[in-house]
Parts: sequence; C-alpha cells; structure tokens
Amino acid sequence: MILVGQYDSPLTRRVAISLSVLGIPFEHDARSIFGDFEALRAINPLGRIPLLVLDDGMALIDSAAILDWIDREVGPERALMPMSGPARTTAMQTVALAIGAVEKIGAAAYERLMRPAQYRWPEWIARCRTQGEGALPVLDRVQWSERLDQAHITTACMVSYLRTVDPEIIPRGKYPSLDTLADRCEAMPEFAATRVDGYALPRG
Repeated sequence: MILVGQYDSPLTRRVAISLSVLGIPFEHDARSIFGDFEALRAINPLGRIPLLVLDDGMALIDSAAILDWIDREVGPERALMPMSGPARTTAMQTVALAIGAVEKIGAAAYERLMRPAQYRWPEWIARCRTQGEGALPVLDRVQWSERLDQAHITTACMVSYLRTVDPEIIPRGKYPSLDTLADRCEAMPEFAATRVDGYALPRG
C-alpha cells in the first residue's frame, strides 16, 4: 500500500505513525498539496491528503476513515482506537479536540502566512486561535495511559504541529502534561522517522 502526503501534514503523519506502530508496511509518496495538486486530484477528487492507496488500487481518503480501516484490519486486540463503549467515546473526544486544534490554529496560520497582508482578517485570526487554544487545557488534563493509542498519537502530532506554526500558543511549560506526552512520543522511532523541520497548513 502507498501513503500519499507529506509528513509536514500532522494528519498524514498520524497515519504513517499508526501504520508503523502496528507493523504494517507501506510505501510513502510525498506529493504536495501545493506542488502536485492536479496529480492528487486524479486520486482524490478533493485534492487533499492523506490518502492511502490499497494493494487493490482503492484509494481511502481522510485520515479518520483511513485509521478506522487500519483498526478493522488489525482487529480489536491491536486496534489503536477502542472498538466500542465508553472508552471509544472518550478516545474519540480526545482525538476530536486535538484535530480541532490543528484545524483552527492552522486556519489562523493560513490567514497570517498565506493571504496578502491587505486582505487579512484580524478578528477571524483571533477567533480561530481562541477556538484552537480552547482544546489545550482540556487535553492537558487527560490522564494519559502507558499504552500508546490513537489519542496519544494524534495529540502528540498536534503538539509538534502547533509548536511550529504558532509556537506562542503552546510554549513549553504552559501545558506540562502535553509536554510530557509529546516528549515521550517523539522519542519513539516511529515518530522520529516522520519528523520534519516545518509543517504545512492542514487540509489542503
């Protein structure tokens, strides 16, 4: 199978890490949503990453759908997301907060960094940053277990991403539980193999 998308996308990165943690081999196609937009649209009509091309040629789109497929392939004993019950609800809410923070802080960064200065909307930037930042104290109160799961992976990817695109919003020491989680995860080989110097804006 082939994972399409650059690791500067935290959404692509969480899929790559999940595949590696579960020992599922894959090839990496590092096409860019900016430089390879039309080529990506030939595989995914939305022109977005990540997408996972299966061995039979089927292309799965959206990181949540891809991760759901992966968990079903490996079965409930190895799945990175609980299959049912309160544990699944809790994990889904944690992941939703982390992804929401990526999307909102990423949207604010997009407005700041990509839009010409004369067209920027300061109130919109402030609103998006407020929304994204709202997730951080909630995630910092999570009691992180020792077993690595999708909530760990996605949240650690979020921390690394936010520290690159908007470091003022998550300085080291402000959220100590997130510091510890990110440090623990980023020390793992699966995280190190996908680490990049900078990050793209989410959802191209």
